[in-house]
Amino acid sequence: MTERFTDKVAAITGAGAGIGRAAALRFAAEGARVLINDRDGARAEEAAAEIGAAGGEASALVGDVTRSRTVDQLVAEAVARYGRLDVMVNNAACSLGGPITETTDENWREVMSVTLDGVFYGVRAALRVMTGQGSGSIINISSAAGMGGEPGLVAYGAAKAAVMHITRTAALEAATSGVRVNCVCPGTISTPAMLAWAEMLPGGQAELLRRLPGKRLGETGEVASVILFVASDAASYVNGAVYTVDGAVSAGSR
Repeated sequence: MTERFTDKVAAITGAGAGIGRAAALRFAAEGARVLINDRDGARAEEAAAEIGAAGGEASALVGDVTRSRTVDQLVAEAVARYGRLDVMVNNAACSLGGPITETTDENWREVMSVTLDGVFYGVRAALRVMTGQGSGSIINISSAAGMGGEPGLVAYGAAKAAVMHITRTAALEAATSGVRVNCVCPGTISTPAMLAWAEMLPGGQAELLRRLPGKRLGETGEVASVILFVASDAASYVNGAVYTVDGAVSAGSR
């Protein structure tokens, strides 16, 4: 495998499982030194250990992205250890489903604090370092749920829609700095959270698969492939873009 990220430093939030973990493993396999953030310490350590066992270099940093100091410390740790930060993937998210009328103030705030505030903190912290060094790639993970209405996902969808707005605004503000800011929008991907949500739908996972154009869920590695492309030098003129990875779901009418 070509090592596109040799001597590069990547920080990923919510990287203990799912898409974040898949991206961390891929960055490390292609030469990057990876800082893995997750609020679940065991998951973060397991991901770092898996990378180390494969010959890569990774560090686990436990912390909750709803607190700006957690994300600031993640970025500061990259600079302290390696002198730079080349890639920032803002992936951490929280989805608490339910109809609007049953969405409590607490549920709304929890989803927003992780899924939206955490991305804002990550973009801000990364820009402060990357603009100073004159280079860097920030990838925010949104969702197909943010591209159109989705019953039962009002808070999550609203937060993910706002992630796209942050991405575009940051790309414009940083356009002359050498820093690129882009967004990846996964659709129905086989993660623990997605599988749990599918089982709550009428007809469960089988009905969800029936409705998908390709009749299958996407894999976390398929999303990671897009993340790595956007982060790489091959995407040097890609800025402020939104990449949808949803198996053609958004190609139809919503």
